[in-house]
Amino acid sequence: SIAKIFENRYHVPFHVIRNISDSEKPIHLKSKQELNLPVDKKIVLLQGAGINMDRGAEELVEAMQFVNNALLLIIGGGDSWPVLHQKVTELNLNNKVKLMGKIPRDELLHYTLCADVGISIDKNTNLNYYYSLPNKIFDYLHAGVPILASHLPEVERIITHYDVGDFIENHQPNTIARKLNELLVSDRLQLYKANTLAAKSELSWAIEKQQLIKVVQSVK
Repeated sequence: SIAKIFENRYHVPFHVIRNISDSEKPIHLKSKQELNLPVDKKIVLLQGAGINMDRGAEELVEAMQFVNNALLLIIGGGDSWPVLHQKVTELNLNNKVKLMGKIPRDELLHYTLCADVGISIDKNTNLNYYYSLPNKIFDYLHAGVPILASHLPEVERIITHYDVGDFIENHQPNTIARKLNELLVSDRLQLYKANTLAAKSELSWAIEKQQLIKVVQSVK
């Protein structure tokens, strides 16, 4: 989408190289017990270094008041962090929401692999968010984690094409909670998880870098 905007503005072709990491899996995968996560609850995960305002984190925390048998795990940082801590305290959600700061990528991977649903619900408040394609989308898919997302074009294109998740229709906490409650007990969750295998095989740096090589070779 951004490339098309630039082509229309500058009247020259733009090539797209997406920032997709290679799929990784630790030699020893830590269990939920080792990660101090409940074994009897579904794990809903929001990860990212830029969990900022208008990325839906505040509404997601509020939604957990109404979500059954699940723990929301938020890992990362951003300017929403103080607000999230405040909401967890005020709404008495310490048993339903766990906030962790930034951790090394190889450690984060253990938590991602334990998740049942990965969240990416940025709002359409500016062009940067509207056209974004967060790294966590690929991290979730590489870990075999179905995604619950907002309707943003680049994210929606991937989720719809590979049939690996579902969408919220708005950012009202009740709406988010209703969708999570439906998704976490639905047979579709296993279907989405199975479909991440195809996405994982096609969305990797090993494949994406071939585009970069072609671009470089074309200007020799």
